[in-house]
Amino acid sequence: MNNNVRKLTYAGLLTALAIIIPTTFGFLKIQAGPFTATLASHVPMFLSMFLGPFAAVMVGIGSVLGFLITSPAVIAARACSHIFVGLAGAYMLKRGISFRNVVLFTSPIHAVLEAIAVIPFGFTMYKVLVVIGAGTFIHHMVDGIIAAVIVGILARSLSLNLKEI
Repeated sequence: MNNNVRKLTYAGLLTALAIIIPTTFGFLKIQAGPFTATLASHVPMFLSMFLGPFAAVMVGIGSVLGFLITSPAVIAARACSHIFVGLAGAYMLKRGISFRNVVLFTSPIHAVLEAIAVIPFGFTMYKVLVVIGAGTFIHHMVDGIIAAVIVGILARSLSLNLKEI
């Protein structure tokens, strides 16, 4: 199969997952005050980084759509950060930075973008910085670990070299 067709197919599947996770797996949602986290919702974003910037943006947009369908506007606004975090991570992977370091380096970017996204919704600075910012940082790291496990399984079981996809 043509490499571009393969990438587009994988990106389409990950985009579908980015929409399905928030719409179908509500039981994975954790709520702590104004902060919500849907476990594994960042996994499609992390996996799409291996496919390149275009795929990462496409999956990020899918994530926004998934949260827009099922959640208040503030959560969909926070999901917009997935577009930029995925894009940054895709460029980092292209430059040869390890996936582990990509997860580490994109976590503060993700936290800051989600914190900024909630400011227009009238959150206090404590909620913006501590609850949303710190909560996003932790959620990003947990989903990064889940994605790393999946990447390891895919690499071993399918003999995939993710750098060549």
